Amino acid sequence: MDRKSFIRSIATLTAMGTLSSLESCLNHLPVQSKRMPVLFTSHGNPMDIPLSRDERPFWKSLFDLGQKLKTDYDVKAALVISAHWCTKGTFVNTSPEQKQIYDYYGFPEEYYKVVYTAHGSPDTAKLVKEAVPAVTETTDWGLDHGAWPMLMHLFPDGDVPVFQLSIDYYNTPQYHYDLGVQLKRLRDKGVLIIGSGSLIHNLQLAGKKMMAGDMTPYGWESEYDAWIKTQIDERNVENIINYQTSHILGTMAAPTPDHFVPVLYSLGLMDNADSIGYFYEGEPSLPAFSERSFVIGG
Repeated sequence: MDRKSFIRSIATLTAMGTLSSLESCLNHLPVQSKRMPVLFTSHGNPMDIPLSRDERPFWKSLFDLGQKLKTDYDVKAALVISAHWCTKGTFVNTSPEQKQIYDYYGFPEEYYKVVYTAHGSPDTAKLVKEAVPAVTETTDWGLDHGAWPMLMHLFPDGDVPVFQLSIDYYNTPQYHYDLGVQLKRLRDKGVLIIGSGSLIHNLQLAGKKMMAGDMTPYGWESEYDAWIKTQIDERNVENIINYQTSHILGTMAAPTPDHFVPVLYSLGLMDNADSIGYFYEGEPSLPAFSERSFVIGG
């Protein structure tokens, strides 16, 4: 089943559960000695998938971060909120094995021969459902290209169990932020939560330049990138939730919600005492894109 058919087939869900229900269902799990950080990361663009870490600084930054995470923390599982799993309602993948989804089209054959294998984490995924009753369990997904191209550098051995939470495409930014808040206790149980998207993602504008063989930025990207960094640094969460109206470039930077709202999950998981550090701030490889990526806590 393709993504569009999957989205059309999903029924409207009920309201989300409460934070108290999350606490109840997680109480029996051991608390880790160190609280897990939270990531917001770009997943790059499909054209870069065959490139090595030596060729692609962004891949190298993910690899270095993954090595540090595994050294400093006991990572039990990773939960990815990917821009490329959009549904009506919110779903969690409880499959014990994660099929690799090549959800990009028209690329040379070599792009479909890159393999990343990782197990799922059904028990951890089911806790999400127990905690937030509005979330629906499914096995009709896997690791899409918002997840595995990033994970193959973050955890190249595939030895960290991983599962995905879908994005309710039709819900509000506040909904996504609040759901992030509800999942916060997972950080104490060894679960690394990763929002995977892009703070700037305008495929139509990128395509215009690419069709003309021009890969240079438009110019407005740096203005919006500087603004959004300031909002993150100063923890102006309301401005980020209201990204469509809080800056004149908001709708140009994110004309659709899919790539932007993963950052709302990551910010919802943040506490006041958490630090924020950027593990990648390089120039994006495409116009009308951003690869700014950061770590919360740690």
